[in-house]
Amino acid sequence: MKLQNLSTRAFLRLIVGGASLTSILLLFLLYAFTKDIKVILGGFSVVILLFFWGAVFLHYFQKKLSVFTDGLCRTLDEMMDSTVRPQINYEAETLLARISHRLERLYHVMQETRHKVEEEKAELQSLVSDISHQTKTPIANLKMLNDTMLTRRITDETRKEFLHATASQLDKLDFLIQGMVKTSRLETGVITLEKKETAIADTLVDAINGVLAPMERKHLHLSVNCPENLTVSHDSRWTSEALFNLLDNAVKYTPEGGDIHVTVQDWEMYLEIAVMDTGRGIPESVQATIFKRFYREEAVHDVDGIGIGLYLAREIITMQGGYITVESEVGKGSTFSIFLPQR
Repeated sequence: MKLQNLSTRAFLRLIVGGASLTSILLLFLLYAFTKDIKVILGGFSVVILLFFWGAVFLHYFQKKLSVFTDGLCRTLDEMMDSTVRPQINYEAETLLARISHRLERLYHVMQETRHKVEEEKAELQSLVSDISHQTKTPIANLKMLNDTMLTRRITDETRKEFLHATASQLDKLDFLIQGMVKTSRLETGVITLEKKETAIADTLVDAINGVLAPMERKHLHLSVNCPENLTVSHDSRWTSEALFNLLDNAVKYTPEGGDIHVTVQDWEMYLEIAVMDTGRGIPESVQATIFKRFYREEAVHDVDGIGIGLYLAREIITMQGGYITVESEVGKGSTFSIFLPQR
């Protein structure tokens, strides 16, 4: 039988048995050399005393070990139930105190893991709820349009209008799904941002190209002030996505004939990209909440959108060590500024 497979009681019995046999052998050898019974009796008395104090020590040790294991099991149960933290005597320098220190570290790790799991669970529930809410309206509209075309006689002109309406709802669903896919990939780490020293003008051009058509339809005026050779370490593709979302919002909420200005300034620690518009503006009371996923003001529900652009833009810039600010006044427009770190 291997030593590590022995129980504590069996090990103690083995020690006592070995000590007894050794004592008997030594007394026998002592008697063989001295032939004096008094020496044997003295030696026997000493052995008895040693066994007595050894038994006292083993009883105390076993009781102490039992108390420790009971306390350890109770502490582990409480840690798993997340009720109390381990009680530690920080002034003690015993082996038990060292184990208690490790238990406290384990407790904190378990608590952090538990909180992280709870946050991820709440985030997942929120995402599912948001998806259900956002897809409900376009899906209901598509069903209604489809049922109408299947069950009623309609003119070719009306059918064409219904098909245009269907295409519009499909575009909304496509935009919603694409936005959620991009967001989920960023949040779960499926997509990682790769920062490279790149000209910010090239990134800005890619973003502006995405809004040229809607700007033309609304007759908006765009001015850009950006040094051509100015470079900064950033992920060009995803930063362009963030800038497009800011520009897309500016186009949506700026009335026909309005102005959009884009300026790039090189500060000591950050590179600032500001997108200014002459749109309706954002009330100060909601400026802290506009970056939440799927958030939209009641006053702008007549404008196409799902409320994910600003959230995605903030996630992209934050993952690169930057941040976004907003300055706005109702009726006078808004300014969204992206700050990218220079190093």
